[in-house]
Amino acid sequence: MGSEARGVGRLDGKVVIVTGAGAGIGRGVAELCAHEGAAVIVADRSVPGGEATARAINDAGGRGRFVQTDVADEASAANAVAQAVSEFGSLTGLVNCAGIYPRATIEETTVELWDQIMAVNLRGPFLMCRAAVPAMRAAGGGSIINVTSTNAYSGWSNLFAYSTSKGGLLVMTRNLSRGLARDRIRANALNPGWVISENEIAVQASDGHDLAWIEEAGKRQPLGRTQTPQDSAYAAVFLLSDESSQVTGTEMNVDAGRSMPGQGGSA
Repeated sequence: MGSEARGVGRLDGKVVIVTGAGAGIGRGVAELCAHEGAAVIVADRSVPGGEATARAINDAGGRGRFVQTDVADEASAANAVAQAVSEFGSLTGLVNCAGIYPRATIEETTVELWDQIMAVNLRGPFLMCRAAVPAMRAAGGGSIINVTSTNAYSGWSNLFAYSTSKGGLLVMTRNLSRGLARDRIRANALNPGWVISENEIAVQASDGHDLAWIEEAGKRQPLGRTQTPQDSAYAAVFLLSDESSQVTGTEMNVDAGRSMPGQGGSA
């Protein structure tokens, strides 16, 4: 959040792990969580990206620690949780933002590509949640947010495996919400729409699009613009905070109305 004034403390006393926090939505979530008072484990495979996010948090007066994490690796996922407890004393929140979205139709999707996408987008959240649950139970409860996608509802032909992985993550979230409710551990899905991030700009550039596509894409959204990482971050802070203490098993769409019946917009 740069040099902006401190938040109002909506997450004071919370300890949150954010995966994929080195860029995009993950970085936006991590920085806003710290801005609102949480201690944040910045979990990412990228050392430069993760260190940059943690540095931005600490330079702004927050508490952030980078832990290099491969969410698809069981030991690495467990280490992120262990570091949260060791560094900050507990764990009360987990935001699974890490994800990849190589473009391929069903015929273009090799077994190797399928396994790669599922490892990060589905196995990763499973491993992170499994590692986090005992720590959250010990803390008296917690909040899990799985960042899915509106593609889980519709699916685009060139995002075949990605859309499938996000649909699976929605089902995982519903199961978690029911299975963990008695432990006061909540689980919700956050479904972003078309988010303009560094990675999305790079993907569009590889498809031959100049930056004019951003304005054109915005015109096709019901509310008139595409989303930023901060749009999802505001929703995440609500779902991590005590304000949402009675919210579990939900799917929050932050997509400018894109998932409403009859709407759409190619990715």
